[in-house]
Amino acid sequence: MAKQARIVVDRDFKIAEVDPRIYGSFVEQLGRAVYDGLYQPGNPLSDEEGFRKDVIEMVRELNVPVIRYPGGNFVSGYRWEDGIGPLADRPKRLDLAWKSIETNEVGIHEFASWTKKAGADLMMAVNLGTRGIEEACALLEYCNHPGGTALSDLRSRHGRKEPFDIKMWCLGNEMDGDWQIGHKTMEEYGRLAAETARAMKMIDPSIELVSCGSSYRGMPTFPEWDAVTLEHTYDHADYISLHQYYDNEADDPADYLAKADDMDEYIRTVVAVCDYVKAKKRGRKTINLSFDEWNVWFHSKEQDDKLNKERPWQQAPPLLEDIYTFEDAVLVGEMLITLLNHADRVKVACLAQLVNVIAPVMTEKNGGKAWKQTIFYPFFHASAYGRGTALRAEVCCEKHDTSEHEDVTDIVSAAVYKEESKELTLFVVNRNIEEDVELTADLRGMGNCRLLEHIVLECGDRKCTNGPGQERVRPCNVSRSSADQGILQSLLRRMSWNVIRLKLES
Repeated sequence: MAKQARIVVDRDFKIAEVDPRIYGSFVEQLGRAVYDGLYQPGNPLSDEEGFRKDVIEMVRELNVPVIRYPGGNFVSGYRWEDGIGPLADRPKRLDLAWKSIETNEVGIHEFASWTKKAGADLMMAVNLGTRGIEEACALLEYCNHPGGTALSDLRSRHGRKEPFDIKMWCLGNEMDGDWQIGHKTMEEYGRLAAETARAMKMIDPSIELVSCGSSYRGMPTFPEWDAVTLEHTYDHADYISLHQYYDNEADDPADYLAKADDMDEYIRTVVAVCDYVKAKKRGRKTINLSFDEWNVWFHSKEQDDKLNKERPWQQAPPLLEDIYTFEDAVLVGEMLITLLNHADRVKVACLAQLVNVIAPVMTEKNGGKAWKQTIFYPFFHASAYGRGTALRAEVCCEKHDTSEHEDVTDIVSAAVYKEESKELTLFVVNRNIEEDVELTADLRGMGNCRLLEHIVLECGDRKCTNGPGQERVRPCNVSRSSADQGILQSLLRRMSWNVIRLKLES
């Protein structure tokens, strides 16, 4: 007999309007993300600028509204001036972050052109590792000032008269990490970021700025780093960043699927820190969260370490090319649910990354096919159906313990209501790896509902993967749900991602 679970959803249980930017992503000048990924001049599949049209089509399918660029660890040693002007004049540089050669064939002009084709806005990061205030201000002037200055006129001479008008800027990347080029102490980063932010907003007061939070929840200085640096940047920054990757190196699927609870606690802690700083400053401004790196990442680490050690300084080496399993896709779905359930404070989030590097979209080497990884589908569903008002989905179900977690609920869920189309979507993961769950959802607070469809991602083999021309893990529609008089009945298979779409009739 299947386990039982109950959800209550009511139109008055509002969390917040979902900011579409939580479906953002990230492209770093790393591995084959840019070169041999989105940019392959000479490939019959590429356009006149050298960008893969099939990759653009898949990114547009994901409907990614904002893309963070150019890093990541890469940005802490990046000279933005190397990526402007005639291609023949651009220097090749050593990229110390990833022990690679950066050709600078793709810079701000090219990437801005690609994001426009992909239907996204650009979220720019500045180098606060090896550089500082002057260079950040110069880049902002080059990108956003209308004209009449040396740098804005230089942009015009390089073929872009109108400003790029980039609205979101990251004040460095993971500056607390000793792996970061030019990493800083809390006080060093806080002072530099605050002064950089103040100067940048003098140039363009309309921009939004993201202050670096802790690199991940497990950092020894978390959450002190967040509190100390935010006291410096509070008056000028609009967001604080969070980064988190999860792994299943222990090959413990039950505990792996419990790790979304860690993400939930991470968000709650950073929110508390932000509100503490606001109270201490007697401030009126609420600092929101930019979860601008999140994903599963562990499959490729051993081979990446070996490649960097044995064959450093390659152009576009195959780094961080994790091939994702079905169970990875289920956890990605849980992480999306977590973001939706914190829509009141998480306003921006970036799946890291987008193409080839720990990515939903892959390309074969040397111009082969593009294909969709298992994690493509939960992100696609959330982006397609998770726009509107996030509602609290009150869950009552059995709990279980894992090797590292206690009181893990069998299911996790998020609800999003779209007023214009009168559609309600329930995103539900059954993270019990052994048993199905019979779900009863009380939707009477929404009025009468008609079932539109029940989409699932499920697989008998948790290690199943996709590949070029082999899409073994893909969604399908099932007949396991019914709705009548505001009550929804569904069967959720063990270890499954479920999207249940309903139409409100009253």
